[in-house]
Formats: sequence, C-alpha cells, structure tokens
Amino acid sequence: MKLNLESLDNKLAWETYRMPQYDIAKMRERTKAAPTWLHFGAGNVFRAFPAVLAQRMLTAGLTDTGVICCEPYDEELIDRCYKAYDNLSVAVTLYADGRLKKEVVGSVAEALGLSADYDRVAEIFAAPSLQMVSFTITEKAYPLRDNDKNLYPDVTADMKNGPAHTTSLIGRILSLCLHRLHTCGKPIALVSMDNCQNNSMRLRWSMMEIAYAWKSAGLIEDADLAYLSEQVTFPITMIDKITPHPDAAIAKQLMADGLEGMMPFETEKGTFAAPYVNTEQPQYLLIEDNFPVGHPPLEQLGIIFTRSDIVLKTAMMKACTCLNPNDTTLAVYGCLLGYKKISDEMQDKDLVNLITRMSEIEAMPMVSDPGVLDPHEYLHEALAVRYPNPFMPDTPQRIATDTSQKLATRFGVTLEGYYDSTLPKYRVSKLKYLPLALAGWLRYLLGVDDNGEPFELSPDPNLDMLCGHLKGITLGTAKISDDQLYPILSSKPIFGVNLYEVGVAEKITEYFCELIAGPGAVRQTLHKYCGEDA
Repeated sequence: MKLNLESLDNKLAWETYRMPQYDIAKMRERTKAAPTWLHFGAGNVFRAFPAVLAQRMLTAGLTDTGVICCEPYDEELIDRCYKAYDNLSVAVTLYADGRLKKEVVGSVAEALGLSADYDRVAEIFAAPSLQMVSFTITEKAYPLRDNDKNLYPDVTADMKNGPAHTTSLIGRILSLCLHRLHTCGKPIALVSMDNCQNNSMRLRWSMMEIAYAWKSAGLIEDADLAYLSEQVTFPITMIDKITPHPDAAIAKQLMADGLEGMMPFETEKGTFAAPYVNTEQPQYLLIEDNFPVGHPPLEQLGIIFTRSDIVLKTAMMKACTCLNPNDTTLAVYGCLLGYKKISDEMQDKDLVNLITRMSEIEAMPMVSDPGVLDPHEYLHEALAVRYPNPFMPDTPQRIATDTSQKLATRFGVTLEGYYDSTLPKYRVSKLKYLPLALAGWLRYLLGVDDNGEPFELSPDPNLDMLCGHLKGITLGTAKISDDQLYPILSSKPIFGVNLYEVGVAEKITEYFCELIAGPGAVRQTLHKYCGEDA
C-alpha cells in the first residue's frame, strides 16, 4: 500500500495504525483560507512533535485548522517527504519494552519551500487569522556572524539592500513581519522550538540587529521599527523530545506492513530523512505565555504555558544538569569506545557511573529548580528510561555534531556556579567527573579511537580551528604544553568561562594526558575514576 490520501480509505490495511480522525480535505481548505499556525523547519523534530500536537487538537475538535510547514534550508525535503506522500507522514514511537506505536499524521495542511513558495508564505503572513509562527531550524540558523564575529555575506547584503531584497533567513523573516504590518497590521508571535538557551530571544536579537541597520540607513520607517519592537513577540520555550535520524530497521517493519517506499535517504545537503520519523515517548514543551493574538489550544494537550522565568529555569535544568551534559559526555566517549548506539553505552558501567555521578553529585547542587518539573525525577527518567531504551536508534556520532557550540551551556553554567559559590563544599577544585567529560571531548578531537584507529569527527564549524591547536598531539605524546591547550581551554565563546580563571583547566589537562597515554588509555582512565571501586 502507498502512503497517500487515496489509500487511507482502505481501513483494513491500516488497522495497526492510529489514523487521523477528521476530514483532511476540509481541514486543508479551512487552513488555506484562514491559517493560524505556520512552522519553519520541515525536518524530523517537526513531524514527530509539533505536527502530532496539531493532529491531537484536530482529533479532539479543539481546532479545525492544521499546521502549515515551510522549509527554509533543504527544500528537497518538501518534494521527497511531503509532496510525494500527499503531505502525510508516519510517526513511530519507540517504547522501552519494544512496542511500536505507529500513527499516520495528516495535520500538515500545506508544505512549502521558502524560496520556491515565497509568495504563498507572504500571503500566509498577511492573514489576520495567523496567531503563531514557530521554528525548528537548529541553533546554527540564528547567528548573523561567523566565529570571527564577521557578518555573513548574505546578512551584509540584506543590511545594505533592505526588506525588499532579502536573502538570509533572518532577513526574510524580518521582511515577512513587515509585510504583515503593511497588509493586515496585526501583531504576531514568533516562537522558537529549537533546543538552545534563550531560543526565541536569539531570533529577536538577530532580527532587531538587521532592523536597526535598516533604520539607520533610512530603509524602514519609525513605525516599522515600532511594530517589530512592540507588536512582534518572541515567547521562549523549553522543548525536549529525542528524535534520531530515521532508522532503516523501522523502515523494514513498515514495509513488512505493506507500505511502499519507506527507506531513509540523504539529501544533497546532507539531511537524513524518510517518509516516517522514529522518536521516543517522553516529551516536554513549556512556552512563555506571550501571544498578542492568541495561540492554538496546546494547553489542552498538557503543553505548559507559563512565565518566562519558569521556562528559563526549566531549560537551564535540562540543558545544564539533567540531560544535555550527559548527552555530550556519552557522545564523545561513545565515539572513542566504538559505540554505535546510546542505549548500548548504558550497559557500560564506567560510562553510566560517569554521567550519573557527574549529574547527581556535581551538577545537581547547582540546578535551577523550576517548580513545574522535579529535577530529580527528570534526571531519573533520562538515566533509567530514556537513555537505556534499546529501541531508540540514537547514535553518539549524531549527538557529537556541533559540540563546540553547546559546551558553554552544558558545562559552563555549572562551572560558573561553583566558581561563584561561597560554600567550601562547592569548590571547583573538588570537581572530578565534569572535568573528565571535558577532557574526553579534547581526546575525541584527535579523531583516533581507544584502539588507535582513526574515525570521522562529526560536523562542527570550529573543527579546523580546534584540530589546528591540537596538531602534533598523538597517542603516546609524553608532554603537552600549556601553550598548546591554552587557546582552547581559555575560550569563553566555547566554554562560557575561561577554564584557567575558574580553576579547572589544569585538571582537564591532567586527565587529557592520561587519556592519550596510548591505546586502551581511555578505558583505563574511565575505570580508574569511574569504576565501581573508584
């Protein structure tokens, strides 16, 4: 059978799937006429989480319109994952006991490419009915500058040419907001659902920098700037739902059901995709309640709308203590030890002890308790349920992507908390496991596993710079000079703090020297500090 609208009429063929319980054709007509929710970023996270939320609201009769998605980067996805399947997809939830929940998701009313369908996107922005524009475009999409603080060429061009001739993503979003002002004049909420700190505020900072450049050059009016400052809101969010690349094993199970054309593929731009998504069951979404023209009734599904400080505390709890630091630690050590699945690492006592002790003993005292979620329960779920799930095909190699851009939040905040603490028991000098995690990242950057065999480093915009500083260091290098590591360990952009100033760089260097002593040194060092008797 095929994943398309026509095949949905054959109810018997889909008896093991949860199906849309609404009239898809009528939903699409209503959405096209009066859109309420536009989403940028048509990848796996969108189809596994926001699109399913939209389906829940439709099924419950809480709304009669769906979500429109727009892909701003890899528009090949629109043709291959959406149009080829009548904008339907299959969401597969992987439970820890091996059960699969398979659901056909039909809530996507339109799927657009930002370049190919710009006029239609502008039309949607001009709709008075539009309440929310959300984003899952990854944290790399928000900065206007490269690592040397130079504006990207397309941003420079946008600042010069003004809103009528934008090419950068941020410039185009800004131009679309001004188009809304000059058509319907209504406010709008721009909501980042990307997994990064201050996510929607990052969008605002970048948009307003371009806006102020336009105003200074006389390319927009005072009223334009006032609209962007006062009537466009940027509710921050905390989102959490692990959604790995599509697993070929899941494709085979779907094909065994009779579904055609389910195998994953890689686009020309390197995006891993498929007509389905595979994801875990736990999910969290908190949103700052700052919507000038209302929002879809997501609170009816358990989504928490609350104050900005609570959202920030929850995001800090996740990103600095209970989840993301452990993600990075498992990623770098998993690559070094040859693991291909995160769940397999959870059978490794040394690694389990490392992340458990790092989070429970060292990070938890500095945790930001948001009140709406219990940090200890959240951490326990990650360690006992989420990471060990053998049916989640998440890999250390995927998680290791862009690590240098994540360390400041995942480790720097806790280090700063220790540095600022006035309590003797919370001294940086007492930290043992957090420095070992960071030393593991340095060891990872050598691109050689614990057997001495080379492996491919995951993409990271800072790789050339980082590997350049480590040039000449190999397994068995007897002595590492501080001068060689100083440019890395002193970098506030990477770690959020100068590791020498907070007093942890020397311990990281000491651990790093142990980790590079020779083949097998990674395992020996881990066992030395994280073994059952350590």
